Amino acid sequence: MGDGPNLSSIANGNGARTLNGGHATANGGAGGSQPLPDNKARRDGARHPAYRPLPPLGPHRGRGRRRRRGCCCACFLWLTLLLIALVFLAAIAAGFFYVLYHPERLSFSVDSVRLSALNITSSNVLTSQLDVAVSARNPNEKLVFIYDDISIYAYSDGVEIGEGSFPAFVHGTENTTVLNATVSSSGRTLNPGEAADLRKKKELPLEIDLATKVGIKIGGFKSKRIGIMVSCDGIEVGVTEGNAAANATSQANARCHAKLRIKIWKWTL
Repeated sequence: MGDGPNLSSIANGNGARTLNGGHATANGGAGGSQPLPDNKARRDGARHPAYRPLPPLGPHRGRGRRRRRGCCCACFLWLTLLLIALVFLAAIAAGFFYVLYHPERLSFSVDSVRLSALNITSSNVLTSQLDVAVSARNPNEKLVFIYDDISIYAYSDGVEIGEGSFPAFVHGTENTTVLNATVSSSGRTLNPGEAADLRKKKELPLEIDLATKVGIKIGGFKSKRIGIMVSCDGIEVGVTEGNAAANATSQANARCHAKLRIKIWKWTL
């Protein structure tokens, strides 16, 4: 209880003694950290290089992604604008073409179908022959149409009973051209169901299909040829006993429908 320093002994796990009121710690106690000697610091620094944190990568990567996304958006926008411009120009060109030439649709009709022969053997082998006359009409005053060879097919309830062809020709302005062809089948084997159905029929319903490519000629200009398909139905011819139909003739009031066949890569529209 005097004026001298008050000594207190604190026993820790290492048996260290601490002097109250001072900052020194004996025997490595936990009273505070002391700086290492210079020689030890140099030795530790030689073994362990100073830590230098790397700059963060996240923001740079984010900016790269945003830049690429911005480029993609800009490209998409320009492509969209280009497509709109092309469609707009095509519409303008089509408008001028219509005003100058007043194009009209081609029309087709089946004038007659003469069934010369129809025979189905006991082994379901088909032999047939049809004489077909088709009229093609071009009502346009300034447009000439150029046809490739025309393939013609005859079907009865989905069963092909013959095929033939018309030669290529040039279809002049305001002109109607009659195309005559022989459609036949020789040695084609039918399945038993198809053969039985054909044997039973007294009236043979027919569908006539025409397939070709056609281009347009305007003065000295010739367009690229595109596919066209013409389907005519509502045709019937009489079948006599024994599946022979010599001189059986149909004055066909057939309905014919023409449509374009546009091929895009592997698909035909």
